Amino acid sequence: MKFLRDLLDKQKPLFQKGGKLEQFYYAFEAGETFLFSPKHTTGPKGAHIKDAIDLKRMMITVVIAMIPCLLFGIWNVGEQHFLATGQAGTFLEKFGLGAQLVLPIVITAYAAGGLVEAAFAVIRKHPINEGFLVTGMLIPLVVPATLPLWQVALATVFAVVIAKEVFGGTGMNILNVAMTARAFLYFAYPSQISGDQVWTYLGDKAPVEGFSGATALAVAYNTTVSDIGTVEQALAEHNTALGDGMFSFFNMFWGAIPGSIGETSTLFALIGALILVATGVGSWKIIVGVFGGAYGMGLLLNALAVNEFMAMPPHYHLVMGGLAFGAVFMATDPVSAAQTEMGKWIYGILIGVLTVIIRVLNPAYPEGIMLAVLFMNVFAPLVDYYIVQANKKRRLQRATV
Repeated sequence: MKFLRDLLDKQKPLFQKGGKLEQFYYAFEAGETFLFSPKHTTGPKGAHIKDAIDLKRMMITVVIAMIPCLLFGIWNVGEQHFLATGQAGTFLEKFGLGAQLVLPIVITAYAAGGLVEAAFAVIRKHPINEGFLVTGMLIPLVVPATLPLWQVALATVFAVVIAKEVFGGTGMNILNVAMTARAFLYFAYPSQISGDQVWTYLGDKAPVEGFSGATALAVAYNTTVSDIGTVEQALAEHNTALGDGMFSFFNMFWGAIPGSIGETSTLFALIGALILVATGVGSWKIIVGVFGGAYGMGLLLNALAVNEFMAMPPHYHLVMGGLAFGAVFMATDPVSAAQTEMGKWIYGILIGVLTVIIRVLNPAYPEGIMLAVLFMNVFAPLVDYYIVQANKKRRLQRATV
């Protein structure tokens, strides 16, 4: 590390004021502060930071919380390949195959977004924001492993420019950047990212007869348009050529099912939630609100059920699709989420409610967490506004003149 520190110190004058590469100072500064703690501290006047937390440490904490989902997703990519082709594979073989497909997506997202961040930093002459540390990991985790790399790059550039930079950069965006990237892909290239057939096979081998790459939500929705019994029966009978239980409640909670790279496992999303809540980075109120809102809406639809999807047990909604991942890593975005304590409850509950409504009542789109989060991102300031106004009215009523 001393060698690297000495090398940076030797090159630094070239990027400082008066140096030959002065215009690229902020790109150099971003790399330096990523590798080493910055030397500058808060001045003697004005507000002081009382603890060691800063934006970079906060973002790194979120990345660490996502690592369990990433590692499981890499293994699951290999698992789904071996299931589809009817082969047996060791843990290392599955993980190795998954790494070959997932890591290029991660590298592409970071490279494309990093170039945009660096370009805006140089043009606007400000330090590179650390917000993309999280976004660069989130985007690969919410797309299928078979997505073309050029689409990953295009969606990343679109999301960083349109959802963040046009609003002023990190801390100014009103929409979750990663969800914006997924929304772009869904509406621009639906055949590659839809939940209908995202996993037929991976590689050059044909899938076994009777294997379907449909996600659990696609199977559940199909019960409304075909006479195949209840949702539980349809899930139990799906891909029976591979053995029973692929879409059992436990297996959906565990996550060894078709879906986007990091979204399939509710268990590993909850492990990430524990890290975020324990470190104070994520709001437990939003997370609990999303799960509670989804469960409550599922119960209400059970009471009003006119088809099998509406009659599906509400706890199935909590382990299907990307609800758990979205609740933990998307809804808790500290920039685009509600800021007031009561507002966090309302914000989270409405995301859960809207997710289930979109899933069950929208025939064209079986998933709902993406649109629900983006919709509530827009309304989060309004929720906070009315919470603050209500608090002010209560205080004024108690005040005496």
